[in-house]
Amino acid sequence: TPIQEQAIPPALAGRDVIGCAQTGTGKTAAFVIPMIERLSALPKGQPKALILAPTRELALQTLTTIEKLGRSRRISATVIVGGADMQAQVRGLRQRPDILVATPGRLLDHMWNGTILLSSITMLVLDEADRMLDMGFAPQINQILDALPEERQTLLFSATLPADLARLVQASVNNPVRVMVAPSATTADGVTQAVHHTSHADKSDLLLSLLGADKDTALVFTRTKHRADRVGRMLDRAGHRVAVLHGDRSLSQRRAALEGFRRGAFRVLVATDIAARGIDVANIGHVINFDLPNVPEDYVHRIGRTARMKTTGRATSFVTSEDAQQLRAIERLLGQTVPVAPGGGSLAQASPREHQDIHRASRSAVSQERPDQPRSFRSRRRPHPRASAHGTTTAPRP
Repeated sequence: TPIQEQAIPPALAGRDVIGCAQTGTGKTAAFVIPMIERLSALPKGQPKALILAPTRELALQTLTTIEKLGRSRRISATVIVGGADMQAQVRGLRQRPDILVATPGRLLDHMWNGTILLSSITMLVLDEADRMLDMGFAPQINQILDALPEERQTLLFSATLPADLARLVQASVNNPVRVMVAPSATTADGVTQAVHHTSHADKSDLLLSLLGADKDTALVFTRTKHRADRVGRMLDRAGHRVAVLHGDRSLSQRRAALEGFRRGAFRVLVATDIAARGIDVANIGHVINFDLPNVPEDYVHRIGRTARMKTTGRATSFVTSEDAQQLRAIERLLGQTVPVAPGGGSLAQASPREHQDIHRASRSAVSQERPDQPRSFRSRRRPHPRASAHGTTTAPRP
């Protein structure tokens, strides 16, 4: 793919790389392939590469790719994520894997406990860096950077390039090769986008109508965990084969939901933004934004789950009168207007009072959606000489 063609050669040559590409363009292989090639020439015995990912699902998907591509080179990897047994992870670390695939919070837990040392790492990958910043992981990333050797290769990949990413770039990479396969906020050519203007009260009926109009697999996004559960129960009562994915589900439940969706046991997956990162399922025909995202860049990530690898798909968004500002922000990011679906109504619909009541409830629920919080970690290393991900050089805490 284009991102692989442009990112792999400089990565093989040992250069730092910043890669910007849409979701579903083969980005994972763009860093796994050169990582395997470079590690195969190094002596074994200690972890040599670290991949940081924002969510458990993305970390597990990356591990699967490493196992598939690295088998012939005898490259081993282990995954370090929240929601899994710490002792099982310690046993995996004792096998001395070549690659660590981790989420920031759980990695810091192991660093605090002394079960992971990063002094042997020669290659760092920051995958979906924009999402890690969105989830509030900048402080954790700073602490991890402080614990890494200064002499290392760093590959940073992101689907979008928000302004605050510049600070992380300054803190983590050195004279990088920039690979811009698509401009920031570009959506896949195969996605047909549309909005339906509706009210909160009518969203469920509209969702049932859309799902009844075709047989495509569908990924439904909600803004909160509570609403994901509610929509999942509603679809189940209506006879749909549905699974729900959000941060309150256990790791085994999340794996079962993803695997069932991938195999076709579930036709519909209802998910929140945080949980949905890392979903790599072929042939998702329809992405439905039951709620618009709070962050415009998340719209790009959401609809990138369909029309992957040059296929086609649809992305439909439900827009209430209170969503007008969010829709305008999304359209400014895209540089285009999202067309109204046939029969999609207008923003004049719905009761403002109803929206105020539901909006207050939504804001309360949104506040509960948080990434895993790590324990505090005091770096024993001197501050990283480059700027921090916050934009200022950090000093060690007393």
